[in-house]
Amino acid sequence: MSSSDIFIGETIGTAVLILLGGGVCAAVTFKRSKAYEAGWVAIAFGWGFAVLTGAYLAGGVSGAHLNPAVTIGLAIEGGTKWSDVPLYLGSQLLGAMIGAVLVWATYYGQFRAHLTDPAIIAAQPDDEGMVDQKSAPKAGPVLGVFSTGPEIRNVVQNMITEIIATVVLVLAILTQGLNDGGNGLGTLGALITALVVVGIGLSLGGPTGYAINPVRDLGPRIVHALLPLPNKGGSDWSYAWIPVAGPLIGGAIAGGLYNIAFK
Repeated sequence: MSSSDIFIGETIGTAVLILLGGGVCAAVTFKRSKAYEAGWVAIAFGWGFAVLTGAYLAGGVSGAHLNPAVTIGLAIEGGTKWSDVPLYLGSQLLGAMIGAVLVWATYYGQFRAHLTDPAIIAAQPDDEGMVDQKSAPKAGPVLGVFSTGPEIRNVVQNMITEIIATVVLVLAILTQGLNDGGNGLGTLGALITALVVVGIGLSLGGPTGYAINPVRDLGPRIVHALLPLPNKGGSDWSYAWIPVAGPLIGGAIAGGLYNIAFK
């Protein structure tokens, strides 16, 4: 696998992943969307289909990691060369940012209508970053389209949740070949991974919004900070390290568990 294959596959695959995943978040968020308030089940399946599409597109080119946690897990397991890891991670971050920009372009009118709605503006945090003395730090009204956030802000719990969910994802990916005599499952593996993501969303996504992918959160959060969105509010950088560190730790743990328990 060449460096150009890795770059092209991971950039395009991750961009499509974020376009469809961020797209379903936008669809259920905006009042002027036909899917407004479709709910958590729609989000969970939307992200599952996003993974399926991105993995199917990139699988034959780069292996479709699309996620630094997966790349780290595969490097520890031995299926990916450590020398390729930086290229995988850089390509994934670039793709995630491109995907987030495409979500903004797709829902441009909805972003403007939402962010200029007097009711939305009135509900935004004040200049001190707080709605009131008991509120969480400032996060903009459309940040959820781009990035994750906890329902209960507790560093230890939020980190543990992301680690556990990512271990499930990466271990499920690493063990796929074991069910086919070590030959791998090919395109069927993309479907299985997508269903695992749906399951994680439904079962483990409630506390933090299940980033389970550092660039899925970081890339769009950077785009949120850079885009010229009126009244967009803050990007909640005080929380941003958790959906990066948690999945990376989870991916490493999954790689180690695989080597101990399944090799």
